[in-house]
Order: sequence, then C-alpha cells, then structure tokens
Amino acid sequence: MSDKTKIGIVGCGAISAAYLKIAKTFPILEVAACADMVPERARARAEEFGVPRACSVEELLRDPEIQIVVNLTIPRAHGEVGVAALEAGKSVYNEKPLAVWRADGKKMVDLAQQKGLRLGAAPDTFLGGGHQTCRKLIDDGWIGEPIGATAFILCHGHESWHPDPAFYYHHGGGPMFDMGPYYLTALVNMMGPVKRVTGMARITFPERTITSQAKYGQKVQVEVPTHVTGIMEFHNGAIGTITTSFDVWAGQVPRIEVYGTEGSLSVPDPNGFGGQVKVRRAGAADWSEVPLSHGYVENTRSIGVADMAHAQRSGRPHRASAELVYHVLDLMHAFHDASSQGQTVELGSTCQRPAPLPLGLLPGQLDA
Repeated sequence: MSDKTKIGIVGCGAISAAYLKIAKTFPILEVAACADMVPERARARAEEFGVPRACSVEELLRDPEIQIVVNLTIPRAHGEVGVAALEAGKSVYNEKPLAVWRADGKKMVDLAQQKGLRLGAAPDTFLGGGHQTCRKLIDDGWIGEPIGATAFILCHGHESWHPDPAFYYHHGGGPMFDMGPYYLTALVNMMGPVKRVTGMARITFPERTITSQAKYGQKVQVEVPTHVTGIMEFHNGAIGTITTSFDVWAGQVPRIEVYGTEGSLSVPDPNGFGGQVKVRRAGAADWSEVPLSHGYVENTRSIGVADMAHAQRSGRPHRASAELVYHVLDLMHAFHDASSQGQTVELGSTCQRPAPLPLGLLPGQLDA
C-alpha cells in the first residue's frame, strides 16, 4: 500500500487555496487532481500548487487511485457532488455545511454506510489547539458539570466586501448556515449532542444592495432568515443559546462561553484553530489564561481530511464524522423549523462526541 492517500479537490474557488496549501503538510495526503466547472480555474490552481492534473469532475470521479473527494463547491452543490462521489466509490469530505437540505444529507449518510465509505464535512476547526484545550478542560473537570453555554456571531452581512455575495442570502445561506456550523460543531464537541431546540428567526432587510466593487449597486432579494436565535437542550442536561445575525451593526459579546458548576470557560473563535482560552473558577477574583495543551493552532484546514485518511487506514472512527456533521445540519434546520412552527422541535438525529486528539502530537501527526 502506498504511504499516501490520494485525494481529489472538486471546486477551485477561494477556499481551495487553503486546502491545497495545507494538505501538503500532512504526510498521509497527496492531492492527485483538481476539478472545477470552470476548467481555467482548475488549471490555475493545479499550476499554483503543483497538482499533477486538472480535469473535469467526471474524470476525477473515474480515477481509480483517488480515495477521498474533497468537495469545495458552493453549498447548493454539496449534496449532488457528494452523492456522485459516493456512487463512484469515493469517500467524501464536504465543505460546510454537509448539505443544504436534510434529505440530501441523509442520502449521503445512508449511501456511505451502504458502500462502506467514509463521509465527513467541515468545519475541522474543533481539532485545533484552542478547542482541543477547551475540550480537555471540560473533560478534566475544571469547570465541574456543564450547565449552560452561549454563542454569538453578529455582523451586518457580506455585501460590502464579498465580490459575489448573493448566495449568502439565498437557500443554503444566511447566518445560521454560513457560520452556524463552526459554533454548533464546537459546542457538540465540548458538550455532546442536542436533544431538542426552540428558536425564533426573522428577515430584517428583505433587500440588500451590493456595495463591493464587482457588482456594485446590484440588488439581492433575501430568501432566508438573517437574524436567528436558538435555545438548545443538550442530552447531558445543559442548556445553550446561540444567536447568528447578518443584521447587527456592532456588538460586544463573547464568541462562546461554557458555564459549569465549578466555574466558567471562555472559548476562542470557532472559525479559527488557535486563540485565547480563559477559565474563571469558583471563588477566583478574575479570569486566568490557560496555556494551550495541543498543537495545530495556525490555519490547518485539511486536518479533517487527514484525520479521515488515517481513520481509513486504521479502522477507527474519523472525528468529523457523518453522524456529527448530519446532526449539525439537522440542528440548523430545527432552529428555523421551531421559529416557523412556533414550538419546540425534537432532534431526529444524534451523534457521539468525537474523540479528542492525543497530547504531544508532532506536526502532521494525528494518531499517537
């Protein structure tokens, strides 16, 4: 068996640069090909990062040597491309979210299980040193029994800077589906799966005007809620709240905090891998910064793909598992469902908390 697991990149947009750059830092991964619906874009990425072949999606899926397809297409294509790759006998790692609709996500989960393939999705930021440190602090009892958590992502949308922001306001977009996966994955990693939710959502500005240069002045009709607040009951009994918004001009709130019977934990930005971790235990006069216990503190997108490759070799579960990423997809829909139905929604999915990373790993290493 080759020392490398060959992967193929589908979708050569902006995020592909990070994956292509960082994949090289994991000895187990080899990018064998990249593909895009715009051939020139695939060729440019191949030349930029030394990928041996740029090809069509169909050619990439027919390549018998490619074991994992990394699907970096737009969210609305995650389901279609993911299903096609699984049907071609490839394991799949999707960018977030796993899919736009529950049915597409469930189809991929079932298909992967039937074919004995791996399925996972971003974000993999919860494998970074900041969040692994938080996980260890909770597991080691530093804040006692978790009783609650809060999470906030507040901004005024992307039309002022993104060159083509319309998709953020169409189905598959909105603040919950755009940024929610980072925050919800971090919470499930620390607290475990969610049992039930309720929530409220609204569209504050039904029309957005693009002010970035490429499409300056164009109007975008908003199809999805742009201010969403949810309440979660975790299976462990803790209660969490999350607010995601594209309607807020400014705010002074934490990214994530976790509260326990013996203290509180300040969690770094889940859109990054490192960050500052602080604890304030019962009776303490102030917060104390905690040194990070784990590595992978810089941008390490591709760590989830590398973890999947290692798991394929050893037979262990991979951490950004199908069950985890489908549970996050189900959870995001549940907030919207609770708002539209005016009731509490029981989650139809669950998952195991992903295994923590071992201590003392060398760069590029994921198993002790």
